[in-house]
Amino acid sequence: MVELRSYPTDIQGVAVIESPAALDERGYFERIFSEADFRILGLPTEALSQCVISHNTMRGTLRGMHYQEAPHGEAKLIRCLKGAIYDVALDLRVGAASYGRSVSTELSDGSHRALYIPSGCAHGFLTLAPETTVLYCIFGTYAPGAARVVRWNDPSFKISWPFEPMCMSSKDREACDYRSPR
Repeated sequence: MVELRSYPTDIQGVAVIESPAALDERGYFERIFSEADFRILGLPTEALSQCVISHNTMRGTLRGMHYQEAPHGEAKLIRCLKGAIYDVALDLRVGAASYGRSVSTELSDGSHRALYIPSGCAHGFLTLAPETTVLYCIFGTYAPGAARVVRWNDPSFKISWPFEPMCMSSKDREACDYRSPR
């Protein structure tokens, strides 16, 4: 029996994952990743290599758009544990039908949803609430020399953000426009 449900987006390989929660008087219990369910849903099942938490104190905090260059790409399963985010995936896979396009979804602590982002796509989010905590389940090994940033408002991609960020790292603020490896 598959517990997780997958909903495709306009970018091949990027999917919204919904996980039904078992509710009772204590609260809820919920599976957020299952290798067997991912396999049945046709999602990659490469080894989960790390889990990272990002806590953001301010509404309007931007993190992104980040990715790792091949051959060190990372796939990510993003879940909001507290608060809410506007989550964005940007397809940078040269030759993909959706190259240069982005998709976005709102994730929150009560949505029981996650966003799966395959290797080759950049990822970023904007917090919609203060005190927002985000869980990243990462498939692939972090390689600092392969880490890259695309400017959050690069005009080539026309990502539609709900509002202007109020807080971001100097790395994100100083990021350059993307240069395609084509």
